[in-house]
Amino acid sequence: MNIDRIVLAFAGVVILLSVVLSHYHHPYWLFLTAFVGLNLLQSAFTGFCPLATILRKMGKQSGSAF
Repeated sequence: MNIDRIVLAFAGVVILLSVVLSHYHHPYWLFLTAFVGLNLLQSAFTGFCPLATILRKMGKQSGSAF
């Protein structure tokens, strides 16, 4: 998997996890969903993604977006 696919998969997992936690535990977990969404939005415009930077330093293959 390249960095793009890992970032998208990680974002999807975190969003689904936070939705499940907000349903069963507390609605404040939806702030995590909003944070991930905002981070995806800002990375679309700026090209900066903290997870992509970490994965690049770990030696993962770069994709076309990051």
